This record gives sequence, structure tokens and C-alpha cells, in this order.
Amino acid sequence: MPIYIQDVMDLFSHLAKVKGMKAAVIHSGKRALVAGASAFTGGILAGPLGTAVGAAVGVILGTWIATGQSKSVPVILSELPSTERKKLYDEAMAILRTFNVTDAFALIPLVMGNAHLQQRFTQVLINYFSKELNAKLKCSK
Repeated sequence: MPIYIQDVMDLFSHLAKVKGMKAAVIHSGKRALVAGASAFTGGILAGPLGTAVGAAVGVILGTWIATGQSKSVPVILSELPSTERKKLYDEAMAILRTFNVTDAFALIPLVMGNAHLQQRFTQVLINYFSKELNAKLKCSK
């Protein structure tokens, strides 16, 4: 039985659940925009002192806006478009080809029973989330 893209997504989701992974999306652009807009508004309303106060308030406000915006990795994986799922599938299959795995039912037990494979698949997720989604993964376990 061949291994399909959904089988690999199930593996990544299972691994993410076991590791307690959450993704925190980095909103540096949003924070900078809020800080800049606040500094500009403060400068117009109160001159140079208003610029400084506006920037400080903007940084605090931008940080507040961006905090707590994390999602579970399995949810994000389920929402990925097919092209992105294919990228993850290709990376997973590059690892699995050396193991000659052809059975989807053996996929999760194989990876979860091998610490080295777990580490490699976890690294695939970390790299994908940081490069493609501009997110940082946090593991609770």
C-alpha cells in the first residue's frame, strides 16, 4: 500500500501532538506598523516629545496585539493548501526512502519507535514552520 500525502500529514500531526507543539506566528511587521503609526500620531499631536511617547505606546500596543497568537501545529497542518502539504510530503519521503517503507500503517509506529527518526521529522517541521510560515515552534514535551 503506497504512502499518500495524507498519511504523512497524519504522521506530522501525531508527532506534533506527542511533542505538544504550538506555532507562534512572528508579527514583527505588524508591531513595527503599530509603533510607527503611534510615533507619527504622537509627533503630529505633541511634537518631538509626542513622537517618543507615541513610539513607546506603539511598541507596548504592538506587543500586546501579537501576544498569545499561537495555534496547535496539527490545526495548522490541516489548513495547509495542497502545494504546501506536498512540500512536507516530499521532505518526509526523502527521509523514508532510506527505510524502504511502503506501508502507511507502519509509518507512525516506525517513526515513533525510533528516536533518530523522531528528531529528523521534528526538524523538518521546525524548518518548514520557520522558513515557509515565519513561525516559531514551541514544544511542551
